[in-house]
Amino acid sequence: MQGLCLAGPTASGKTAVALALAEHVPLEVVSVDSALVYRGMDIGTAKPGADERARVPHHLIDILEPTQAYSAARFVADAQRLAGEIRARGRLPLLVGGTMLYFKALREGLDAMPPADAALRRAIDAEAAQRGWPALHAELALVDPATAARLAPADSQRIQRALEVHRLSGRPLSAWQRGRGDVDEAAWPLVSLEPASRRWLHERIAARFDAMLAAGLLDEVRRLRMRGDLDDKLPSMRCVGYRQAWQALSSGQMDGLREAGIAATRQLAKRQLTWLRSITARTVVQCDADDALARALGVLLPLATPTA
Repeated sequence: MQGLCLAGPTASGKTAVALALAEHVPLEVVSVDSALVYRGMDIGTAKPGADERARVPHHLIDILEPTQAYSAARFVADAQRLAGEIRARGRLPLLVGGTMLYFKALREGLDAMPPADAALRRAIDAEAAQRGWPALHAELALVDPATAARLAPADSQRIQRALEVHRLSGRPLSAWQRGRGDVDEAAWPLVSLEPASRRWLHERIAARFDAMLAAGLLDEVRRLRMRGDLDDKLPSMRCVGYRQAWQALSSGQMDGLREAGIAATRQLAKRQLTWLRSITARTVVQCDADDALARALGVLLPLATPTA
């Protein structure tokens, strides 16, 4: 086994499970999260705190400035390198997160997709300003129905990237993302935390977003805006929570921030679960069960013990 994967939608309890497993197995966490890579984005990403990182080493956190971009291909290279280094130290690489494309790329491989094209992205943004993102979503449905079906009509970041890839390559994004399909379950076994009750997850999402607001999410986004080198087109500022806070600060309309942030996080969780359910090579743990932590450890410990 190269590493053990722990996935799940936002607010499903992944961090608690990882820390509990660390009490039984010497391990290091490799973050599988496209937002945790950014420095200065702590509250809205629910970044592990100093105490948690002191208890268990964490990797791929705070490695980029918010002006920079991260990719699935770079994640795969980083994760494979780190997993080898962690195993060489006699510890278990535990890959934890909710960026499902990263898990898929690691376990199945990805074709080398066309890199971002700044001029084309500006052109797509200009089209969206004239026609609206729902119209571009409808256009995407004609050329890449599989990707359009899993995206909300207002999901500008992903619609833009899907159209960009199609216009650059002539191939739909879904074709690039299929991977090789030859998953080596023994190399990267995946355990997935999934709730039986959507309401349970929605309540946790709302509670977590409220906690972020109370902890100073708006002040964090104000500080990011004051840097002067960021804008709401960057991948970092399109992260859930940051995008809604940026828009609220731009418009001066704070009344709808909570509802917008919670709704966007629910949509994210729905996409994450859709990705997970498309992965047949996974072991599911019901994360809203009363004994969810014990169930998770019961699945993870037998997988982790041979490499401990």
